[in-house]
Parts: sequence; structure tokens; C-alpha cells
Amino acid sequence: MNDVLLRTLTPEVLAVLVRRGADFAAAEDAVQEALIEAVRVWPDDPPREPKGWLVTVAWRRFLDMARADAARRRREDVAEEEPLPGPASGVDDTLQLYFLCAHPSLTPSSAVALTLRAVGGLTTRQIAEAYLVPEATMAQRISRAKRTVSGVRFDQPGDVATVLRVLYLVFNEGYSGDVDLAAEAVRLTRQLAAAIDHPEVAGLLALMLLHHARRAARTAPDGSLVPLAEQDRSRWDTTSIAEGVEILQAALARDRLGEFQAQAAIAALHADAPTAAETDWVQILEWYDELARLTGNPIVRLNRAVAVGEADGPRAGLAALAGLDDSLPRHTAVAAWLHERDGDLPTAARLYADAARKAPNLAERDHLTRQAARLNTHLRPDEA
Repeated sequence: MNDVLLRTLTPEVLAVLVRRGADFAAAEDAVQEALIEAVRVWPDDPPREPKGWLVTVAWRRFLDMARADAARRRREDVAEEEPLPGPASGVDDTLQLYFLCAHPSLTPSSAVALTLRAVGGLTTRQIAEAYLVPEATMAQRISRAKRTVSGVRFDQPGDVATVLRVLYLVFNEGYSGDVDLAAEAVRLTRQLAAAIDHPEVAGLLALMLLHHARRAARTAPDGSLVPLAEQDRSRWDTTSIAEGVEILQAALARDRLGEFQAQAAIAALHADAPTAAETDWVQILEWYDELARLTGNPIVRLNRAVAVGEADGPRAGLAALAGLDDSLPRHTAVAAWLHERDGDLPTAARLYADAARKAPNLAERDHLTRQAARLNTHLRPDEA
């Protein structure tokens, strides 16, 4: 059973059902039943047209549910004609489904959560962890969003800014999480860039390409994280970097700066440096200042403190960090790094250990634990 294929086809099949008149919540239930049937049947009898098979089975499940509901509620069936089996249309409706999930009747946070669940394929638990809320709270939020968009058609498009935010979060989950969605996010952002002439769409595509170009170098053969400064830059995808830089330059030339263009500019400066020591931190700090002005995001200010530490020294970085809430994700890890740069190894070792306990995933926890152990080997017994 090809789980990657099923994950890729799921949003396309869901979009087909919605376009044919299924309300969103019922369509998702029908698609989930079709996936269960695929897991049962495909190993022994793989279909020649996987998407067409899933559409046919899901539509049948939807009709069964609709007819049963009609019988219970004494109303007409919502659908009468079953599509003919065979090859499905080659049209990719996934991007349109993103716009449906970004419907203006939803709040941005609900739109993002619904899209990550319905289109991105993330579990409710994964989305709750990303939002730092209980799983039950997120489940209720997603259920309300489904009810809101039930019956909505594609002629009521959502907000482009929300779609960009969703694509960015899906990419980040695929880039650093346990579900590989990064390539799909890049593909859909390319489609959006081809359909919409907007500098922020181009900025997001450039940002994705520049980050994705470094992916092969981000982990060691044993799966451990490799920090940016230690990555083998010969493993970076120079073709993707060149494309990302070209797209970014064209977007910046339009003089309509947005947060994704600013983030892409920072990524481009990292990609342009032949070695970590040659990174232009002064210019990166200037872009972080722009990004902080555009967003007011505390995570941006946290990352800016790192840039300050590189450009102006660790004491200046610690001063920039002092004004931030220490409950921010990765705040403790940044503090540990700055204290290490400042020569305070006992404090750095303690903070690395604290950061490891707060890490959002196993790879990051292991990396921070190793940093603490590395420093502890250099401490005197009275310092440890």
C-alpha cells in the first residue's frame, strides 16, 4: 500500500466530491471510507486508475450516506446520478479546495486548521500541537469550521492571504514534521503563482524553494539534526536556490514588500554565503527589522535576537532577548546559544538541557541534549 500516493490523492478526491455537490463534512467522511476500502483492496487488486477508483468509491459512499440521511429525515436525496467508472479528470482541484477552506465566513485560525486537516492530511493532534492548544479544543474548532463551509461552492472564494498562510504552514509541517508535505506545498504554490500575479505569492514560492534547497543537508545519516552553520553546502540544491533568488528579485522589484518576501530575502542571504562565516548578518538583521515591522510577530523578534547576536555580539543578542516572553517556543534554546557564545558555559549547559525538555519533536530534543552533554564535558565538577 502506497501511503504517500493515498495522501497525495486525498485532497484531489475530496475536491471532486465537493464540486459535484457534496457538502464538505459528508464528502470528507466518504473519502475517509474510500481510503479504508483502498487499504483493504489495493494490496491484492491495485487499480489502474487510483484517483478514478477513489472518486467512484467515495461518491458511492456519499450517495449511500445521503440516501440514508434522506430516509431518516424524509427529504429528497441530495444526489441521484452515479458517475461512470473509469479514468478521472486530469484537472487538479486541490488548490480550489484550499480556497474553499479559506472561505471568508471562517476566522483565519479556523481556516488554517480546517485546511491542515482536510487538505494537508494532518491529524487533529498534530494541528493542536502546532497551535499549542488541547486536542479536544482543536477537534471542536475543526468541526465548527466543517459545518460552516458545508454547502459552500467554489464560486465563493476565500482570502488569498489566508491561503498563503495555510500553504506556508503545510510546507513547514512537511519540512520539519513527520508528514512529508513540503513538495506538495511547493507544487500548489507554483500553481497559485501561475494563476495570481501577486508579489507575496511569488515571495512565498521563493521562500519555499530556498528552504527546500537545503533539505538534504539538514539531517545526518543517523537522522540527527545538522544546524545551518554546520551543513555541507555542497549538498544544497543550487538549481532551486537560483530559481528562488530569481523569483524573489522580480517580486522585490515591484516595491510591494510583504512578510514572505522579507523571509525569502533572509533565506537568500543564507543561501548566498559560501560558508557560515561569510554570512552577511548585518544585512540579515536589517531584513529582520523589516519583518518585525511588518508582522509584530514575537517569533520574528526571537529570530532577530539570534541575528543581533551574530551581527553585534552575544551580549547585544541577550539584551534583545531580554524583552521577550520566555515561554515562546525555542526561547530557551536561543538563550542557551547566546550564553555559550558569551562564554558562560554552565548557564548554557543548563539552558540546553531545559530546552531539550521543551523540544517539540524527538530530533530537536536529541540535538539539544547533545549540546548540553558537549558543554558539560568541559565544566569543572563545581560548575556542572
